[in-house]
Amino acid sequence: MQNSILFHSTNLKVEKVTFREALLKGLAPDGGLYMPDEIQTFSKEEIKSFTNKEYYEIAFEVIRKFLSGQISDSELLELTKDAYNYDVPLEKAYGNKYVMRLDQGPTASFKDFAARMMGRLMNHYLKKEGRKITILTATSGDTGSAVANAFYGLNNIEVVILYPETEVTNRQRKQMTTLGKNVRVIAIDGKFDDCQALVKEAFNDSEMDYLNLSSANSINVGRIVPQIVYYFYSFAKLREGNENDDIVFSVPSGNFGDMMGGVFAMKMGLPVKKFVVSTNENDEFPKFLNTGEYNKIDPSYNCLSSAMNVGHPSNLARLIALYNGIMDEKGFISKSPEMEVMRKEIFSTSINDDTTKQTIKEAFDKHNVVLEPHGAVGWKGLELYLEHEANKDQLCVSLETAHPAKFPEKIIEILGFDPELPESLKGLDDKQEHFDKMKNNYQEFKKYLKEKY
Repeated sequence: MQNSILFHSTNLKVEKVTFREALLKGLAPDGGLYMPDEIQTFSKEEIKSFTNKEYYEIAFEVIRKFLSGQISDSELLELTKDAYNYDVPLEKAYGNKYVMRLDQGPTASFKDFAARMMGRLMNHYLKKEGRKITILTATSGDTGSAVANAFYGLNNIEVVILYPETEVTNRQRKQMTTLGKNVRVIAIDGKFDDCQALVKEAFNDSEMDYLNLSSANSINVGRIVPQIVYYFYSFAKLREGNENDDIVFSVPSGNFGDMMGGVFAMKMGLPVKKFVVSTNENDEFPKFLNTGEYNKIDPSYNCLSSAMNVGHPSNLARLIALYNGIMDEKGFISKSPEMEVMRKEIFSTSINDDTTKQTIKEAFDKHNVVLEPHGAVGWKGLELYLEHEANKDQLCVSLETAHPAKFPEKIIEILGFDPELPESLKGLDDKQEHFDKMKNNYQEFKKYLKEKY
């Protein structure tokens, strides 16, 4: 096997680690996020060869670029085949414009792609080392259910999930709270950013070291790497018959982990013409891209696209690092990134709730495409970008990040029908829930962890 790629912190204050260490630590000791020292690239011929590969085979090729020297090819291929046993539909809306449905996994969310692979990798290393860890994760919606499902029943891993009590849907909540076993769920009287702050404070508290804490949020680089794959997959499957050898992606963005997967794909050689970063009314990033000045939104706005209610995206530190800048975990930029390069590669816009509803209606009426609020934010962002795109035949993919059936009330209100439940959501409404409630107070959270573990 090749030498291992090392990972450094975006705060640049601690020693470099291997992927295994970055995966199991989650957050760097200096509060930064782990980034690879180098990004290995694919040739055009290698990318072309993906056209005839299954999803899990493309996942193997992409992920092994980061895990060389960490795991054997045979073991990694076995893990990717086990993780990715469901469809990834590319639904044509019109012309060369597609919706990639990342909602066919076990919790009907794009988070399944990262959580399932991450859980398998963690369990692989922990079994070999005979040790246990405790996963702390904040969720604004789909992360919690995907993580709970991916780690449920694993003997080496305890899971604690924090969510903002009033900002997830009933079905999103029940996907977390009806499991039990090694999964505990806490409703926090606050916002997603408060939940994430509690998680980060626990990571930085030396008295919690005995828990061997790790994270399954997108602050963990183990969440980002698997999310690179579906960008390569969609391009490989759609490139034939298209004269243009590049692609535009529109990514509904909250904590920016999904978008970071795409930017990594571009840096690895995927011919991306533009990334459309579509946010809801939490518009700190579109304003930053426009002005070069960053101001987080505190508290974040509560929007229909609840998983994107993030006033300070953690992964912005990674994005800025990729463009040769430095941002700390609190949002302070000590070295400005290459803004003009970023603007050349990224278009960003903010979509309000009224426009989100209108977009759901228009997408169905015009193209017979059913979108939920997050996917609608992505689709509208793409429409706004296309107003400035000269090539009307440009290949474009907008990401649908959750199944519409997770938002039945809104779909019924806007489209007049209840979307059909995928298998993963059937019977969920009748299951019994178990969760705790807590104020947004770190000392109370710390006491809870000490009592339970």
